[in-house]
Amino acid sequence: MAVTAIITGTFDPFHKGHLLIISRAAAVFQKVVVAVADSHYKNELFSVEVRTAAVKAAVGRMQNVEVAVCEGLVADFCEKYESPLIVRGARNGSDFEYELGLSKINSEIFSAVTAAGGRLDTVVFPADPEFAHISSTFIRELIKYGRDYSAYLPAESAIIIEEALKKSNEKP
Repeated sequence: MAVTAIITGTFDPFHKGHLLIISRAAAVFQKVVVAVADSHYKNELFSVEVRTAAVKAAVGRMQNVEVAVCEGLVADFCEKYESPLIVRGARNGSDFEYELGLSKINSEIFSAVTAAGGRLDTVVFPADPEFAHISSTFIRELIKYGRDYSAYLPAESAIIIEEALKKSNEKP
């Protein structure tokens, strides 16, 4: 049975820690889907189109990785795939506790919506110490205050983000 690893997030913006989790999942699973959340409850800095383009630019060379937009609940998104498994990253104990709660909720929703009452498990990869301090929130703060953030983004993603920021500054 081929498992489809689904990595979800807003990726606002997509950073090197995200890329490492995707790379690790791609080395373990035959198919990886990066689901860029089109979240309506968060106030994202970048549009879903920009975020999706930034992810695609960074993972473009990975043959077994695809990128899709996730509208709505993650459990509903996962229903589209055969043998889905959610993959998440955790930087610390607080992240792990948060992911544990999400895992339970996603599994309950998935079981209720699938015909056979299927199971949706979550695998959590611990962040490498080199990236444990990086968060999208931190990078958005650097952007807000005009500080250099480029060291935290994959080079391919940084180009997309810089173009989007230029366009937003050019608007009247």
